[in-house]
Amino acid sequence: MSFDAMAFAAHPDDLEVSMGGTAAILVAAGLRVLFVDITDGEPARYAPAGVRGQQAASAAAILGVERMNLGRSDRLLQDSIELRLAIARLIRVHRPRMVFGTQGDGVHPDHRALTDVVVNGVFYARLPNWERVDGGEILSGTEPHEIDRLFFGRCRMERPWSRFDFAVDVSDVYEKKLAAINVYDSVFQGEQASLVERYRAEDQYVGSLVGVRFAEPFNARTPLLVESPVAFLKVRFG
Repeated sequence: MSFDAMAFAAHPDDLEVSMGGTAAILVAAGLRVLFVDITDGEPARYAPAGVRGQQAASAAAILGVERMNLGRSDRLLQDSIELRLAIARLIRVHRPRMVFGTQGDGVHPDHRALTDVVVNGVFYARLPNWERVDGGEILSGTEPHEIDRLFFGRCRMERPWSRFDFAVDVSDVYEKKLAAINVYDSVFQGEQASLVERYRAEDQYVGSLVGVRFAEPFNARTPLLVESPVAFLKVRFG
């Protein structure tokens, strides 16, 4: 099954928080979107084993995306050759135009590892002749695939960004994003409940920078290219 966009995250709920609105917009436009959680998110702070996975499925249904989990261990995620190849295989099989990840800088080591493994997996996916490389048999039966764009949303546990490359206006789908986040009461309750309001405030702040109610920021792995400057929407200067 092919997908127009694939999004990778270290934990269930990372993608809802960083790009839930953007995913909903893509789906509404008729694009197929796949969320891939690398770890199972266990142990969840406020629920027994298995509940967070059930909540992830419910959140995906709200946003209209497909979802899979690679079952790695939360807190122990590392960039490895084996995981790079697993990501590369998924990209070759599903052949997306766009890949999204979350950009981590080391506050949570899983987030830093996620960023690295996605960058490296995207690169591996486009290379031929893996049958000549030790371990490359995991890619047997697949063909090289080069994506159009690699984008990173801001992982909210990490340090704030001083700048971003573009923002997506998610005002019209923001209640859907919040509904998907609020599914995770295995995470966002007790002392963690206030995080949801903080995320809302951050999206509102980014929106204020570009003249809309709510927006999600992204950085691009490579420079952005458009056919004409008229592709950009109006944002007030100053």
